[in-house]
Amino acid sequence: MDIALHVADFTPFGGDDRIAAGLAATARAADAAGFRTLTLMDHWFQMEATAPATDPMLEGYTALGYLAGQTQHLQLGLLVTGVTYRHPGLLAKTVATLDVLSGGRALLGIGAAWYEREHAGLGVPFPPLAERFERLEEALAVCRQMWGEDDGPFEGRHYRLAETLCRPRPLRPGGPPVLIGGSGERKTLRLVAEHAQACNLYDAGPDVLAHKLQVLDRHCTDVGRDPAEVQRTVITGTDPLADTDAFLSSVGAFARLGVSQVWVSPHGVDDLPGWVARVGERVVPRLREL
Repeated sequence: MDIALHVADFTPFGGDDRIAAGLAATARAADAAGFRTLTLMDHWFQMEATAPATDPMLEGYTALGYLAGQTQHLQLGLLVTGVTYRHPGLLAKTVATLDVLSGGRALLGIGAAWYEREHAGLGVPFPPLAERFERLEEALAVCRQMWGEDDGPFEGRHYRLAETLCRPRPLRPGGPPVLIGGSGERKTLRLVAEHAQACNLYDAGPDVLAHKLQVLDRHCTDVGRDPAEVQRTVITGTDPLADTDAFLSSVGAFARLGVSQVWVSPHGVDDLPGWVARVGERVVPRLREL
């Protein structure tokens, strides 16, 4: 079982002038501690459901480019990119650049987007949900074409590109792995089966997770894909240091469902690099036994 770190709160680092140093130290600690992946959010405002919208929020891909130069091993991505935030041609170019500069460590996490306030605040169109899913499917097709051998046009319902030229291409053939976030059974998990290398589900308990993964398996069968080709990942709000045995017990239940990576996202931690180092010492070796 791999462990991933999701950094969703920049206030523990102190003032704005201390965010860069604190985030870099956290990423280096995760790199050294054996974390597999580090992700940030793709938002312009902090999520008002968890903290004031005025709390600091970095632009995701700029921040990942910075972290690519601070780390050597971590897979780097956003959990997850909102499809409405960037034209898919520019998104494909941005992620390809991250992949090249990180030595092939980029991850494209993507979803249909949801935070209407920040769209309205910055003047970005926020179409209805059904259209956002249509755009998500087209965006995935644009990325696949731009990361492949076809430099020709792309003609979709929502996006039209005269040339899908992308140089340099990502270092990995076919481009970075695609992770689709969300657990919607009719659309989201179907898109995972059709287009993604990984899914990300919220820790709603083993029974709910088992059901969602069964739905994903059925979608894979329907589209003629081996379900084993899709990596199953989970994000949990549990602090692995608060009760390590209980955390490992719950993650063991995930492993028995075929989950191979668990994200942790600490909240209320003053010394985030130190917290990450302690997880590396106390938790990561035991996780690898699962």
